[in-house]
Amino acid sequence: MEFIEGGVTAAKGFSASGIHCGIRRNKTKPDLALIVSDRMCSAAGVYTRNLVKGAPITVTRKNIADGRAQAIICNSGIANTCAPDGIEKAEAMCRVAASALDLNPEDIVVASTGVIGPSLPIEPIAEGMAELKASLKEDGSHSAATAIMTTDTVPKEAAVKFTIGGKTVNIGGISKGSGMIHPNMATMLCFVTTDCAIAPDMLQKAVKTAADATFNMIDVDGDTSTNDTFVVLANGAAGNDEIVLEGTDYDAFVAALEAVGRKLAMMMAKDGEGASRLIVYRVDGAPDLETARTVARSVSRSTLVKAAFFGADANAGGRAMCAIGYSGADLDVEKIDIAFKSAKGRVEVVRAGMGIEFSEELALEVLKESEIEAQIDLHMGSISAEAYGCDLTYDYVKINADYRT
Repeated sequence: MEFIEGGVTAAKGFSASGIHCGIRRNKTKPDLALIVSDRMCSAAGVYTRNLVKGAPITVTRKNIADGRAQAIICNSGIANTCAPDGIEKAEAMCRVAASALDLNPEDIVVASTGVIGPSLPIEPIAEGMAELKASLKEDGSHSAATAIMTTDTVPKEAAVKFTIGGKTVNIGGISKGSGMIHPNMATMLCFVTTDCAIAPDMLQKAVKTAADATFNMIDVDGDTSTNDTFVVLANGAAGNDEIVLEGTDYDAFVAALEAVGRKLAMMMAKDGEGASRLIVYRVDGAPDLETARTVARSVSRSTLVKAAFFGADANAGGRAMCAIGYSGADLDVEKIDIAFKSAKGRVEVVRAGMGIEFSEELALEVLKESEIEAQIDLHMGSISAEAYGCDLTYDYVKINADYRT
C-alpha cells in the first residue's frame, strides 16, 4: 500500500469540483461541492449517533438504502438541521444535482454543514449548478475539499493505492471537521471514493469497521455533531473481481480504507478549533480491543488532559491516570505506565500506576512540539488502539463564541 496524491479523485472514473454559489456571505469561501462517478457505484455510509440529525442524513440514508449512488453534493455555511423545511431542501438539492447530471435524484448523496437552525436557501444552489458541473475535473479533489470547510483552516485529502488480484486499486477521500468533534463520529463530513469492485453489503461492513478504528477515535471538544456523515462510493473501474465475501481481498480493502481514514482523522484532530498540537493516544498491552479503545477515548476526551498539553505540562500524566480510572474499563491501575514522545525525545511520567521523577526540562521540550504521542501501557495483554485529539486553547473559546459573527 502506498500513499498517493489525488484525494477524492485519485480513483478512476471520479471527478469533483467546488465553487462559491452564495450560501456564504463571504465570497472568498467556496460553499458548494460536487463529486461524480462516470458509472453507478456501490454505496455505503455511517452517520452521527446524535438523536438530532441533519435533514441530509435522512435523505441520504433513504437514497442509498439500495446500496447504490453515483454522485455527492454538499454545501457548507448552513447545516440544514433543525430547520422546518429541512427534508424538502435536502430533496431539492438532490433533484437539482440529478437534473444537471442526468441522473435519478435517488442516486445522489446529499450533505450539509454549517450553522444549525436556519433554513437552507435552494436558489443559490440551483443557480450555481451549471458552473459546478462545468468545473468538474479529474483532479478536482482540492476544490471540493475546500468547499466543504467551515472552521477548518486547511483542506483535508488523502489517498492510497494497493493491489487486489493483480489489479491496482485506488482509494481516496476528503473530509472536513475542526470543532464539535467527539467519538461516535465528529462534526465530520467524509467522502471517500474507490475504483474497487465490492458488493454493497461488504462495503457497508468495511465502512463500519474503518469508522470504528479511525473517525470514532477522534475527540476535540466532547460534542457529538448532528450532521456527521462518512460515505464511500465504489465504482469498480479497477477491474478486480468483485469482493462479495470476506477473505484476503476484503482484508486488503479494509486495511487501505482504514489507512485513508486514519490519515484524515489525524488531520482533523490536528486542525481542531484553536488547536496548537496533535495528540495521538496510543494504548498498548490491553486484554482486548474494546478495553484499549475505551481507555484511549477516555483520556483523549479529558478537558484537563487537553489543557495540560496546551501548557506543555507533564502533569498531563497524572490527569491521564485520572481519566483512565473513570473510563469504565476493568483494569489493574497499578500496572500502568505512561510516557510522552515527540520529535524532541521521550519522557516517562508514570510507572506501575505511580508518578515518578523525570526531567522537567526534557518534558517541556517534548511537550512543546506540534505532534505528541501519549503512550499508555496497561500491561494486561497484547492488544493496541489509538485515539486522536488536540490541546484545548484560548482560541477554541473565541472561535465558538464568535461562530456566526
